[in-house]
Amino acid sequence: MPWAGIGKVDRKYDGTNLRVGIVHARWNSEVIEALVNGALDKLKELGVKEHNIIIESVPGSFELPTGVRMLANKVDVVIAIGVLIKGSTMHFEYISEAVSHELMKVQRFMRKPLIFGLLTCLTDEQAQARAGLTSDGHNHGSDWGAAAVEMAVKVEEHPTLW
Repeated sequence: MPWAGIGKVDRKYDGTNLRVGIVHARWNSEVIEALVNGALDKLKELGVKEHNIIIESVPGSFELPTGVRMLANKVDVVIAIGVLIKGSTMHFEYISEAVSHELMKVQRFMRKPLIFGLLTCLTDEQAQARAGLTSDGHNHGSDWGAAAVEMAVKVEEHPTLW
């Protein structure tokens, strides 16, 4: 399956002056590590200085909104990274929906862009593909890094947005 990524970017975005936070869950650590590294590589490629990147971990995806709030006053944009893989109970549905809604609320609260990096996959194989760990996969962390720089710059250009 070809991966579309974030599509054609409308212009070049410079992250040189940005402060970026990454909050990631620790569940599914192999996939999480690949996604975080993909985001870091893209952030650096777009000019974000390593000393302007703060990385925090939280136990699981359910804790991502709290982790994002912890960084809100320290950065210009936050990337929330987690992985949920469907099991045989309703846990997946409850956590997916709760985290999705709460992350949107947190974004409005912090008045800064929040990049939604929560993979919601049916299988381990899907998660690995979306982390670029398979030969036919694509690392979505890279897309989230690019989206973070783009959105932080755009919000900076629109100071009355919030």
